[in-house]
Amino acid sequence: MPDQTLSADPVVPVSGKGKLWHTGTLSYTTGGLVILFCWLLWGDFAWQMKERSIPSVVQVLFNRFNATDFEAGWLIGSLPQALGLILGPIIAYKSDRHRGPWGRRIPFLLLSTPLVVVSILGLAFSPQMGAWVYRVGGMHAPGPEGAILAFLGLFWMLFEVATIIANSVFNGLINDVVPQEVIGRFFGIFRALSLIAGVAFNHWLLKEAEQHYLWIFVGLAALYGIGFAMVGFRVKEGDYPPPPPAGPSRGVVGFVQAAIGYFRECFGIPYYWWFYAFIAISWMSFMPINIYSIFFAKSLHMDLGDFGNCLALTFAISFALSYPLGAMADRFHPLPLGLCMQALYAVVTLLAGLYVTDTVTFGIALVAHGVVSGAWMTATASVAQRLLPRQQFAQFGSACGMVGSICGIAIGPLTGYLLDHTQHVYRYTYLLACGFNLIAFFCGFVLYLKFKSLGGPQGYIAPE
Repeated sequence: MPDQTLSADPVVPVSGKGKLWHTGTLSYTTGGLVILFCWLLWGDFAWQMKERSIPSVVQVLFNRFNATDFEAGWLIGSLPQALGLILGPIIAYKSDRHRGPWGRRIPFLLLSTPLVVVSILGLAFSPQMGAWVYRVGGMHAPGPEGAILAFLGLFWMLFEVATIIANSVFNGLINDVVPQEVIGRFFGIFRALSLIAGVAFNHWLLKEAEQHYLWIFVGLAALYGIGFAMVGFRVKEGDYPPPPPAGPSRGVVGFVQAAIGYFRECFGIPYYWWFYAFIAISWMSFMPINIYSIFFAKSLHMDLGDFGNCLALTFAISFALSYPLGAMADRFHPLPLGLCMQALYAVVTLLAGLYVTDTVTFGIALVAHGVVSGAWMTATASVAQRLLPRQQFAQFGSACGMVGSICGIAIGPLTGYLLDHTQHVYRYTYLLACGFNLIAFFCGFVLYLKFKSLGGPQGYIAPE
């Protein structure tokens, strides 16, 4: 990348005129900022295609090979949360303190990329591997469907491990290289690109998932590998202040000392408890619907193509809202905007939980859920960057992820157990979402009051 586009040294236009954008030791001309956005957006497109497609295809495969609601809830809902609870804080803590010629985020992104690719390819060939194990194992194998589900679970776990590593540092990279003045609009564009990915996959590919999942997985593996390799090699980080001095101890004692320091820093200020609860429980409220949406559609005999078209419509509407919401977040602050979206979401899920009875009402509820929950995501996409300490951003973000993991571990199996014992009344997922959303709204409202007392949008300084 040319030096005048992205550099650790101040950039001075030859003419002496023109706006400069600064973050840390990085400075950009407007053209340089556009180029930075393009590289990050290319990586984000690969990321979002992965996020928008693979969980849906895995749901289809779990349903095809007769996983129970409890098994699906545990594998899709709880397993990622449990892995995130362990790995997220470690990766974020190491990343915040890493210093090297490639920066503090890029090495971790490059490390995770081949793991993601291998895990996606493993998911692609799980049915073939499961069938082979069954043929070879004979009576000692768990049955063809059991063997296939075992391989799907194994590679799904590897996929989540790699995703957690990347997710722990990708937002940190954005926080380090994107100027704060435009970060709301930046996330709005990110959200728009994510929605384009969602429209493309759900309109054209989801209906083919049952028959052509292998080629879908292979294509996504190639897209992700190329996309994140380009981000790693083309985006440059600036210089960072020296990390906190390492403790004198190593081994188990050093790990325990680091863990104590981590928890003291991240959980020693009660203000952040409300932030963690607001974000974690909000995401938790979306999980019952997202995990079981395909199961709900199948129970109503909805065609998978029609289901995909509903999601494509959801993403198309959300696309139209993404940049305006990002701009509003920059202008008014993401926290109060997110609270407004949350109040609307409570109304939507309550009505859906009471009145969805057929494919028509399900389609309306699915689109409304997707649009309003997506609006909350867009509105609050930059809230962590606006509220958390900059120098320890990934660490505090991982603490929030830890709280989210604790909340999320139970919600998948709990929802699955409820559905298995209520004749699979999937409408209840909307009522669960409404209840958790109201708790999250309360936490967010308390957080907003405390945020105002610390200076509000104009004078806020993150407590440390």
